[in-house]
Amino acid sequence: MYCTREIHPDLYWVGGNDRRLALFENMYPISRGVSYNSYVLLDEQTVLLDTVDRAINDLFFENIEHVLQGRKLDYVIVNHMEPDHCASLAELVLRYPDLKIVCNTKTLGIIRQFYRFDAEAHAHLVKEGDTLCTGKHTLTFVMAPMVHWPEVMVTYDTTDHILFSADAFGTFGALNGNLFADEVNFESEWLDDARRYYTNIVGKYGPQVQALLKKAAGLDIQMICPLHGPIWRENIAWFLDKYQHWSTYTPEEQSVVIAAGSVYGNTTNAAEILAGMLAERGVKNIAFYDVSNTHPSVLVSEAFRCSHLVFASSTYNNGIFTPMETVLLDLAAHNLQNRTVALIENGSWAPVSGKLMREVLGKMKNIQILDSSLTLRSSMKEDQLASLESLADAIVKSLE
Repeated sequence: MYCTREIHPDLYWVGGNDRRLALFENMYPISRGVSYNSYVLLDEQTVLLDTVDRAINDLFFENIEHVLQGRKLDYVIVNHMEPDHCASLAELVLRYPDLKIVCNTKTLGIIRQFYRFDAEAHAHLVKEGDTLCTGKHTLTFVMAPMVHWPEVMVTYDTTDHILFSADAFGTFGALNGNLFADEVNFESEWLDDARRYYTNIVGKYGPQVQALLKKAAGLDIQMICPLHGPIWRENIAWFLDKYQHWSTYTPEEQSVVIAAGSVYGNTTNAAEILAGMLAERGVKNIAFYDVSNTHPSVLVSEAFRCSHLVFASSTYNNGIFTPMETVLLDLAAHNLQNRTVALIENGSWAPVSGKLMREVLGKMKNIQILDSSLTLRSSMKEDQLASLESLADAIVKSLE
């Protein structure tokens, strides 16, 4: 049974939700599932903007048929060729054999890689600034390479001032009937998922996102239609500001995240004591995570949110405790920069995790590692409290 909604005159949401998917991209936990957004514009010519993941294929085609009401589909615009947005493309061509695929040359190459149908015969190639008039509506195409694939573009409806933003401005989480961000408590219930989505999916490509934001600044945007998560029609500037922070690697908050990696709990104990010392010094909203039972994507997201990071790690096999090493390498891979870091290391006979953590962090841009640090041998001792106090003082001073 179809499930559609008119979101603006002539424009319909024809996407769906996958509440069974446990791992997005087979990597990121999504306890609330995910939405796959697709849109149909009904004008003198009909336009589908992106398709969906194979998981909701049947619903998707029912939605399209319901909205078209017997009309043919003239165009499909492929803003992004990742399979969660293009899995239905081949079947779409079979159902609508006269369909034109609006895409750029890089997209066309990737279509050939995924599918065997004659993509050239259906291709309507566009480049930066090209337009497509469908009747009342004129669509303009803006290239957005590496946000987050090289072929990505966005589509702007100059008539209704709507931006179809591909993976930009998306978020994890299935939609619960409310399609618009102003229909939900976005800041309290969706922002964490939006941040985790951005930082892990797009976070590496801050300069490319900045380039897209600068192009977007020249457009009168009244609505943003992303491929995942709620649609924006109010308070757009607030969400754009989040993207401005994330894409420039600017902390949202002057606050502290503590990540602890411990075999038997002694390293975590020292980090817990440090957290208490910071609280006594007036630091609020301290976040504390055990890297062994926290998915790295959460730590990546939190590192983008906060200005100060504490990594407390055991030495393991003469290296960094493995879950902590994974987190640090993930942060480096996502291009994190502009942060202040404090380190605690532990090792019963050869504590080297601090040195090795410094080496990983030293390859990242503009990471200030505080001189104050703490080395444990097996467990925290009374005479080391002064060193931990000094570390807490150094963190607090750098927060000022």
